[in-house]
Amino acid sequence: MKKRILVLYYSQSGQLRDILDNILYDIQHKVEIDVVQVEMENPFPFPWTSATFFDAMPECVELIPSAIKPLPHEVMNNHHDLVLFGWQPWFLSPSQPTTSFLKSQYAAILKDKPVITVIGSRNMWLNGQEQVKVMLKEVGAKLVGNIVLTDTNSNLISVLTIARWAFTGQKAASSILPEAGVQTPDIKNAQRFGMQIYKHLENNRLEVLQKELLMQGAIHLDPGLVILEKRGIKNFRKFAKYIREKGGPLDPNRKSRVKIFQYLLTVIIFILSPISSFTAMIQMHLQKKSLLRDVEYFKNLAYQEDML
Repeated sequence: MKKRILVLYYSQSGQLRDILDNILYDIQHKVEIDVVQVEMENPFPFPWTSATFFDAMPECVELIPSAIKPLPHEVMNNHHDLVLFGWQPWFLSPSQPTTSFLKSQYAAILKDKPVITVIGSRNMWLNGQEQVKVMLKEVGAKLVGNIVLTDTNSNLISVLTIARWAFTGQKAASSILPEAGVQTPDIKNAQRFGMQIYKHLENNRLEVLQKELLMQGAIHLDPGLVILEKRGIKNFRKFAKYIREKGGPLDPNRKSRVKIFQYLLTVIIFILSPISSFTAMIQMHLQKKSLLRDVEYFKNLAYQEDML
């Protein structure tokens, strides 16, 4: 009897579905596959408006769920031998649809199941994965692997292309800027992970899968990003609390505070980011050993409190 894999994900643009499809491309005829996209009762817009985009930050950072549509009855009743859980970070945190699923009654489908997380990200995913680890543990899932695909363009270029994509819907390259998001060759190259996953699933050796995935380049992590994300998430947490003091999502009373956050984030990205990167480089040299330990931790699956 063929093994059955559940693919669960949320994606506005379809990029994460492309990544998951490529991971499974070489093994799609060797296993049974159920594919389910998490859907919100009140969907987020795509392309975004700036007002709705920046207003989504506080609930993402504070892991506040919203209602999702029920998962298909037949999928909930199927037995699954493995789950591929695709998610993406918003504001250095799990996207709200990700949190909403993991905190819903439907997350019971993950109980006692081995789970591989698959992340499609601009470049910073560490805090989000830490939060996902906790939520997976809370529903009784067992994390057995993590695959991360990121935008390999420079930080400034990737900010510009992601903004173009988020606010206009244009992923394709323009005369000035390259393609947005994870590069197409990297998405296609995710096919290399499929057979490794299949072999470990068939041989009941999923507990050692992550080591093999890392040998295949499942995660590339710049130590400097560890420093920058630690700084960034602290500021996001402060602003999330500050904004939510004035109400919930799209509350007119918090509009001015969302605007302040939008302005300051723009200043940080385009003006202070080069300075912050320079100081991070200095810190990287001064704390090389501890940072390398952090990198090894984030590449693996264990959870330790207060790493960010």
